[in-house]
Amino acid sequence: MAASSIEKRMRKPKTAKFYRVSIGGFHTAPGVKIENTAALNGGRLLMPPPGRRGFPPLPESPRLLIDRSLGRAPGDWELFYGFRLASDRMKDLLESIDREGVVFLKCETRSLTGPAAPTYWLCDVIRVLDAIDEQKSQGTIVDDGTPYRRYDLMAGARLVFKQQAVGSAHIFRPRFWVGVICDQIMKDACREAGMRGISFEDVSRG
Repeated sequence: MAASSIEKRMRKPKTAKFYRVSIGGFHTAPGVKIENTAALNGGRLLMPPPGRRGFPPLPESPRLLIDRSLGRAPGDWELFYGFRLASDRMKDLLESIDREGVVFLKCETRSLTGPAAPTYWLCDVIRVLDAIDEQKSQGTIVDDGTPYRRYDLMAGARLVFKQQAVGSAHIFRPRFWVGVICDQIMKDACREAGMRGISFEDVSRG
């Protein structure tokens, strides 16, 4: 029996490629305003707790005003403080492909005029992997030997990933780097679904 298109997509290619996941496709800020900043996280910016990923304890859900008067309609994937804003369909896609790599927190949304505001979720990629082969990769390590050790991936750096460390993960954060990486399966799924506001940069060395 021939394999289905979903089964084919979920198979890892023999030579895996990996992509830096960023925002893209828009040149203006989304029309989204958080209305209960003072009540959330003591009025501080929404950021992950020190030393780990995920959401800090919040006394209530983020309340978002989404309105054309504030800017363009938000896409499926938006940078939002220390996290991302994800649409309903982006949440469904991420969970269908790699549920263990991401967490979500539903936001309350409203609009000043017109139809009801769409549903959005705070999203964080929580999986952190020691997946970069430093001996084979091209790039610079900054502040080595300190708690601030990190990769500087500017100027066309290329990365080699340790396949055993990545395993079956489709989206993750490399250790010592703040960015998000995904594989070909995740990239293709987002492209096929027409997700707006997300971009992919090939960072694989090959």
